[in-house]
Amino acid sequence: MPSGKSSKAVRNARSVVTATKPRPWGTVVAVLTVLVFAVGIFGYLYMQYEDRRAFTPTASDKDPSTHIKGIVVHNYGAANRGHISSDKRVAYDHSPPFGGPHDATWAACNGVVYSTAVRNENMVHALEHGAVWIAYNPAKINGPALQSLQDRVQGSNYLMLSPYPGLDSPISLQSWGHQLKLSNPADKRIDQFIQSLRLNQYTYPEVGASCDELAGLFDPAKPPPFVATPPGPDAIPMTYGGGRGVTPSTGEVPTAPGGTQSTPGLPAGG
Repeated sequence: MPSGKSSKAVRNARSVVTATKPRPWGTVVAVLTVLVFAVGIFGYLYMQYEDRRAFTPTASDKDPSTHIKGIVVHNYGAANRGHISSDKRVAYDHSPPFGGPHDATWAACNGVVYSTAVRNENMVHALEHGAVWIAYNPAKINGPALQSLQDRVQGSNYLMLSPYPGLDSPISLQSWGHQLKLSNPADKRIDQFIQSLRLNQYTYPEVGASCDELAGLFDPAKPPPFVATPPGPDAIPMTYGGGRGVTPSTGEVPTAPGGTQSTPGLPAGG
């Protein structure tokens, strides 16, 4: 039978072992790290959701883009929506333009990333169909910055991206009657603009119009080229509202006064 002295020694040894047993700080730190990470992810997703909700058009807030700092809004009505022929130019009041008379053929806007600058008059027609056009200054946006814009647009319907030589800001976003100029491709206002205005039924004229290319009339691989020089005295004024619709018997779209443009198969009111 163990003596009292031996039992006391055993108890003391156990106490020492208990007292010197290391605490699981590594586990505690790991758990806290996971919790902080989870909270961060939840917070980020919540902010993303709130941002999308805040900039989604509703019957009570038809144009949430007006809450975006720096947005320019202009009302282009029926008197500013005339169709012109491919040999004409428009004396646009903004650069890049975001409304006004335009070519009878729209630029393909179904997620197209244009490698070359495209004629203004075709791009504006795509805006009339509910598209968002992201233009960038090729002298200021390249490499990873350009790739981020391309990734945002590629394959996304009612979006298009193109270089715009001489642009007075690195990036410019256009929808019908709206423009926002920015310097940073990571600016959250890009997504706010797109969320607010792409296919916003309250802000563009031709709800339900297509963004697909018109076969035989517009080739995204070889689009009509952008012209940097100012239009001449024969340019179509911003107040031109004629030349819309297709003549059923001929398939011709009337354009500027005194001329027509043959556009077989062009949808009426396109």
